[in-house]
Order: sequence, then C-alpha cells, then structure tokens
Amino acid sequence: MNRPNLWSERKEILFEDNHLLVINKPAGLLVQGDATGDEPLSSKAEEYLRFKYKKPGAAFIGVAHRIDRPVSGIVILAKTSKALSRLNEMFRDNKIHKTYWALTGKCPDPTSGHLTHWLVKDPIRNTTKAYTERHGQGQKSDLDYTVLGQAGTRYLVQVNPITGRPHQIRVQLATGLGTPIVGDVKYGFLAPLPDVSIALHARQLELQHPVTKEDMKFVAPLPDMPHWEAAVAYY
Repeated sequence: MNRPNLWSERKEILFEDNHLLVINKPAGLLVQGDATGDEPLSSKAEEYLRFKYKKPGAAFIGVAHRIDRPVSGIVILAKTSKALSRLNEMFRDNKIHKTYWALTGKCPDPTSGHLTHWLVKDPIRNTTKAYTERHGQGQKSDLDYTVLGQAGTRYLVQVNPITGRPHQIRVQLATGLGTPIVGDVKYGFLAPLPDVSIALHARQLELQHPVTKEDMKFVAPLPDMPHWEAAVAYY
C-alpha cells in the first residue's frame, strides 16, 4: 500500500492546541514505528511541529493509543509529557468514549447488542483469537454495537469498544457475529479492498481535555473511498 501524504492540505488535522494534536489518520499509515521501518504517524507529526514552530531540535510527540495500520480515523497525540501521562491514564481507565464505524458484508444478527470475549494475541502471526469463555491467557474484552442501516450492498455498524485490545473490533465482529469487516481477509472476509485497507474507521472520540478539563468531542470524516460512499448518508 502506498503511504499517504499526510499534511498535504492540513485537512487531516482535526484539532491542535498547546497539549494535543488530533489527526484523522489515513488507512495504510502506522501510528508508531515497527519492524517494517516505514515512517509512522508519530514521526510525521514531529516533522510537522518542527516545521510549523521552527524548532531547531526534536519536537515532543507522545503516543497514548494506536489504531491498526489498515484502519482510518481519529488518533490523539500528546505534545507535552503532562498531556501524555494523563491520556495514558484515561485510556487505561476507559475514561475516553470511542465510536467506530464498520462495514460488513451481511447484517449482524441481532442488529444490536453487547459482545464479551477473552482475546489472546499471537505476536508471531500478528493475529488475535477470541474465546467466549474465560481463557487463562486472555484479556476480557467488551464492546457494544448497533446496525445503523444498509449502505449500498454493505451494512454500516456502529461499534463502541469498552476495552481497547489489539484487533478487538475486527475479531469480535468476525467471531461473535460471523460478520467480518469488509476487506479484512485476516479475519475471514473473502477479498481485500483495492487499497488493502479495511472498512473500519475510528469515527468519534469524547473525552475531558487532559490539562484544561474541558469536555471535547472529535469527529473524523470518512475516507474519500468508493467503499465508504454509501455510508455518507448516515452523517
């Protein structure tokens, strides 16, 4: 997948103040560096801050949470160590309300509900397995979901994860409902999307600002991609 040109029109920046930088991440971009050596969002954010504020040295960027590489949507980065420490605590204590939109190939049945699984990560294969019963190595994982409606030949599902586990939404929809996310061949969808993304988007985050304590809500527009076109009707 070609790496997107973040900051090209600054449209990816949803919010910025002295402590936070909120980005609508394109699918295909890592949040934090890994073994691939590909330039991640965190490095691009550092470049942006150095250029904008004419910093002679490195700019501080802290990563408090991540979304998967093929997933698009909201990522909050910290510009100060104080904000990073408090964001880490808020994510750990589930004090940040997360909303995702996903496209599935068939309608989940029932059309709304709560899913609980115990998830076990396989770091070698970079996959996660979901168990419906308590598992010794598993992390208890919960989410709520509801079908917003049909979007063309797909179904638009709103997901509110209560916990934040690796690949949680992807594996829970596939295992718990038998409805893998469009394009997610890793978890059972039959074919990839042309850009190798998956139709999962971190749509909204609600939180209290870690420093000013102001209540904040960020909403990320959907990617300008054919598979999302019909979902725009639900804005």
